[in-house]
Amino acid sequence: MVDSLASGDGVKDSGESLAKEENGHLPDPEELQPVPPKSKADPEAQTGMPPRAWKWSVIFLCFYGFMVQLKPGEPFITPYLLSMEKNFTKEEVTNEIIPVLSYSYMAVLVPVFLLTDYLRYKPVLVLQSMSHVSIWLLLYLGSTLLEMQFMEFFYGITMAARVAYSSYIFSLVPPSEYQRVASYSRTCVLMGVFASSVLGQLCVSLGNVTYATLSAVSLGFVSLGLLLSTCLPWPGRSMFFNKTWRAEEAKKAAGGAATQAELAQMRPSGKSATLVPSSCFSSSWKDSVFVSMLKELRNVVRVPSLRLWSLWWIFNSTGYYLVLFYVHTLWNKLAPSTENKVYNGGVEAASTLLGAITSFAAGYLKIRWKLWSELVIGGITAIMAALLLLMGSTENIWVCYVTYILFRGFYQFLVPIAIFQIASSLTKELCALVFGVNTFLGTIFKSIITLIIADKRGLALPVESQFFVYFGFFVVLTGVYLASAAWVITQHYRNTHKEGEVPPTAMSPIESEATESEPLSNGGGVKT
Repeated sequence: MVDSLASGDGVKDSGESLAKEENGHLPDPEELQPVPPKSKADPEAQTGMPPRAWKWSVIFLCFYGFMVQLKPGEPFITPYLLSMEKNFTKEEVTNEIIPVLSYSYMAVLVPVFLLTDYLRYKPVLVLQSMSHVSIWLLLYLGSTLLEMQFMEFFYGITMAARVAYSSYIFSLVPPSEYQRVASYSRTCVLMGVFASSVLGQLCVSLGNVTYATLSAVSLGFVSLGLLLSTCLPWPGRSMFFNKTWRAEEAKKAAGGAATQAELAQMRPSGKSATLVPSSCFSSSWKDSVFVSMLKELRNVVRVPSLRLWSLWWIFNSTGYYLVLFYVHTLWNKLAPSTENKVYNGGVEAASTLLGAITSFAAGYLKIRWKLWSELVIGGITAIMAALLLLMGSTENIWVCYVTYILFRGFYQFLVPIAIFQIASSLTKELCALVFGVNTFLGTIFKSIITLIIADKRGLALPVESQFFVYFGFFVVLTGVYLASAAWVITQHYRNTHKEGEVPPTAMSPIESEATESEPLSNGGGVKT
């Protein structure tokens, strides 16, 4: 239930005509926001607030991002549920409690994604904090199966609402500062996850703190996070909704002399966006930015690199998160929970750190992505499959710990590459929508697998058998990727031999050159 993210810079396929757009952070799938070209406009005009004001807002948001991750009891939720105090069986946890998380995440993802922008972020962050409080209240005070299922339901809301945090920061700062402040915000989240895991492990291993006490401490931290969320400033602009109306108003104010690039930077103050007459919505919804982007999504699949990495995002993230959801149950099977011999917090801290390192290292990999993407994905997916096989078949808990840490590290290595391969040819708005769609499709697929193999209404497989299913899933993906790689490489060298093509320069995820084409934008075609 803990995500690992890291900083990075842009990636672009040398074979595609893509414009340079950089991003400075590595969010969860649903948290990506690519950075538009830097603007020379006055920062105050871009943000609706003086520079000092938005700087303090960013500092406060980063502090909030750190504090909301301080949940030292989170790595120990499964051992707590299986302990004598809660006294749930492995079958109840595996087949009746954990599956609710996938279902609730799927149910609330789209509404939360749309409401995040429409309500301008802050209300969704408050909702997320309230859900955190609900989780730990139910975990601390609840004792029935239904209460634990509601706990997982609120967990799904918190996961879906993560998009609000990463999107929020872009509404506070001018475009020229996106990369820097995004890196700060994600670093604070990572530090919070790492500190939380280490604190929880130290309390369990050295302080002999009970799981109930850890839950109470976590409840205190998330309650503070709820208080902080109510103090967050209101951003003055949204990404999708009412943008047509605002552009028209800006054009009128400028006397028709402003260019489209200038109009894109004009934002009304925080309260003015709420005063739009209803007739504006009813008359122009078909021409809105959001509807236009929905129509444009069908063009995205025509670009090979976008199609490949979107499919990777959908399918590989499905397997990755299923492993994250059920690995604690597997650990408890190998080493039944005794409160002074559980190392979940230390393992989560180590995997978070390794994920950050591999994500950072991916930015310096020099490779011709147009030619080798499928092979790299296939090779790493094969390694992850082997790690899952070892994880599911070993009887040694330490081997299971190490393979889990490596599994997360390899996945996080590919995340920044996928993000920037997709983001480099899309506008910020369309990119957010593409990642939202990819995440939603992955969530649907994850829920289907959960219903079939884990839910008591399906096969209700024990956790070790589930990991063999995940192994088979990654083996199938490996076969597809490697077969595609063989086709792409064969076609490339066949064409090179026929045409005498000069191989292009190797490209790095953080070294991409701007081309003559523009990023895919609303109303424009996809560059293929």
